[in-house]
Amino acid sequence: MKNNIILIGFMGIGKGTTARAYAKKYKCFNLDTDDLIESKENRKIKEIFKEDGEIYFRKLEQECANWIEDSVTSSFISCGGGFYKVKNLKKLGTIVLLDASYNWIYKRLSTAENSKAKLKKRPLFTEPKKAKKLYTEREKFYKELADVIINVENKDLTTIIKEIHAKTTCI
Repeated sequence: MKNNIILIGFMGIGKGTTARAYAKKYKCFNLDTDDLIESKENRKIKEIFKEDGEIYFRKLEQECANWIEDSVTSSFISCGGGFYKVKNLKKLGTIVLLDASYNWIYKRLSTAENSKAKLKKRPLFTEPKKAKKLYTEREKFYKELADVIINVENKDLTTIIKEIHAKTTCI
């Protein structure tokens, strides 16, 4: 297995924020799979879904995972909410799940200082029943794939990144 940390979890749980803080504190590279895909395609995820659909986007995620497997070491990688579906996820590094209840995630997004931007970036949350259904569908897969599970509810960022560092042998 590679010495990367692969951060998975439901959209809006704080994977990107956690990854940036971890990378800064522990002086490692941080990659975000959605950012990599947007850069490759030169368009936003929302546009990719709208113009080419989910199947095409999942193909891009698999290409991204293949590139990580072939080319990336010693990095902290935050993944989009559906990235857990890539075939080679276990080969990419130690999989860390950020875990919290759906209600906590929704509250985190809707009460954040920049809540409008956070919710706009995640349009599925405009339909909470749909979002909760997707959360429920994914939750068991996240937990089955995870090497480490970090419950993030009511914890500050410093505590979360210290827990990740204590429970992983990567980087």
